[in-house]
Amino acid sequence: MLLLSCTNLSRGYDATPLFDEVSFEIHVGERIGFVGPNGAGKTTLLKCLAGIDEPDSGKITLHAGARLGTLVQVAEFPTGRTLFDEAKSAFDELMATQKEFERVAEELATCHDEIRRKQLSEKFDRLTEVLRHHDAFELDHKVENVLSGLGFKAEDFARDANTFSGGQQRRLLLAKLLLSAPDVMLLDEPSNHLDIDTTRWLENYLAQQGEGMLIVSHDRYFLDKVTNKTFELHQRKITSYPGSFHQYVRLRDERYERQKKEYESQREYIEKQEEYIRRAHYGQLAKQAQSRVKALDKVERIEQPTKVSGPHIRFSEVARSGDNVFHVEDLTKRYGDKLLFENLSFDVPRGKRLGIMGANGCGKTTLLRILLGDEEPTSGEVQRGHLVFPGYLDQHLALLNPEKSVMRAVWPDDDPQHTEQKMRDLLGAFGLHGEIVEQQVKFLSGGERSRAALAKLTVNGANLLILDEPTNHLDIWACDSLEEALKAYEGTVIVVSHDRYFLNRVVDLLIVFAEGTTEVVYGNYDTYELLRQAREKAASEKAGNRRQQAAPEAINPRDSGSAGKAAKPKRKFPFRKVPDLEADIAAAEKKISDLEAAMQTPDVYKDATRMRDTMKDLETTKDTLARLYQHWEEAVELNG
Repeated sequence: MLLLSCTNLSRGYDATPLFDEVSFEIHVGERIGFVGPNGAGKTTLLKCLAGIDEPDSGKITLHAGARLGTLVQVAEFPTGRTLFDEAKSAFDELMATQKEFERVAEELATCHDEIRRKQLSEKFDRLTEVLRHHDAFELDHKVENVLSGLGFKAEDFARDANTFSGGQQRRLLLAKLLLSAPDVMLLDEPSNHLDIDTTRWLENYLAQQGEGMLIVSHDRYFLDKVTNKTFELHQRKITSYPGSFHQYVRLRDERYERQKKEYESQREYIEKQEEYIRRAHYGQLAKQAQSRVKALDKVERIEQPTKVSGPHIRFSEVARSGDNVFHVEDLTKRYGDKLLFENLSFDVPRGKRLGIMGANGCGKTTLLRILLGDEEPTSGEVQRGHLVFPGYLDQHLALLNPEKSVMRAVWPDDDPQHTEQKMRDLLGAFGLHGEIVEQQVKFLSGGERSRAALAKLTVNGANLLILDEPTNHLDIWACDSLEEALKAYEGTVIVVSHDRYFLNRVVDLLIVFAEGTTEVVYGNYDTYELLRQAREKAASEKAGNRRQQAAPEAINPRDSGSAGKAAKPKRKFPFRKVPDLEADIAAAEKKISDLEAAMQTPDVYKDATRMRDTMKDLETTKDTLARLYQHWEEAVELNG
């Protein structure tokens, strides 16, 4: 069902349009990731949709009585209202219906007039249906579930909403939006300032909702988990792609390569025709030349395609270090009574990329400082390998002098080998060109400062990069460039990051700080996630077994003769032969494969109706396959 449509929207400042005559639609169940370079106009477009800003031209239509909600940026809560009551205020309209339901119920209980009683009874039934449809009798449970999922504790529920920190108040605003469940949800960086556990909960929650969503986020892992469609805003236009962020990247690259081939093929054709016209302009072939001129004039010229891309970051060659860059054994650090980590042991071989992740304040940066020798451990041993030259990028980029020009801030001290041209070439390798290299560091954007700091590390010849949250100030495409550069880097990398997509692409060893413990994982974030899920499943099954042992089923006296015999489990599904089920499973898997392949073809993804039908068919077939697997497992267990 169509929820919102935009036709020929344009908006700009100082006569420069951010987006120009863009048109798109949002349907029920579409969770759309909205991506584009910083400054492209994504937030401005969201403000126009929310009515906070006005487009210069075009039309925004909210269809079929649909409600639209957006994540408010400024928290304003009534004095004295508790966290729980403020969150529950998202249901004000529904609670008014609930009060009306209670009033009607009370009047109906004491009414003796038949005509009035009939009217009240009909109204009671209507209100009951409305409340049942919205699960209005479970409001408190909904509020508790969402607040707990977003990291609030039960003891927080009775606190005044105004006593929470800015980050917590933003989470409360997010809770209200989720609870109000508008038909169209506009989310601008919803995972900002959330820890990984809370972000994981939010991903699962949003992925299960049926509303339409438009989500701006730099968190590529979040987009991959939540979205099933992607809008790209580039060069003032919006291009739509089916699927998650990962699928968008692949389809965008394929589209670019296809358009590039079409452009180059046409250019080659035009150049050949123009060469023929030049050679045959005079003489016997002049008539044919004129004919080709007319034909060329009718050719609709294909524009040279472009795609969003980050700076082409690359690190210099580095000197070879010893084979083992760090050997860490039984490392412990505590401040007074606060234990950060204990008995932590690991090795970092040359050329490996170690990631460190965990909540703020858990000890990640302290571990880096201990490795660098800037801080002493409480106990344990750190051995640094032979010929290891570390370069440290801290979160605040302190290695750059803010008062110097970019070139002078990056220029190595007392090194006559470097010339201005060499420095320009180096900075160009990090996407810093032209006049920007003469600007003072303090006037750079966060992303530009990050790239200048990375250039400083490579010019100093570091063969061990220690990076603390290097993606904090980078957009999606700059992150991608940094990831490719780190994978090609010949030295060793240790990186602290909360960016799960970055960790997946870059690291091959991971240290996770979680719940007061440290764990060394030989793999990337996905490896850790598989381990975590397996442990959760095992713990859940163990708890279920304990509950069964603590509460055995009562034995019916009439069945006492069969006591001690295990009862055969009841069937959930009708009897079917295992080979028949396996044939259906194979057919369903093939259908899913065919549908996913169809979604990647131009004929389908350019046709909105066919794309929606294909996506719907895909989801239905996946549900069918899940039920077939359950049926198959039951048949294997019980058919014998």
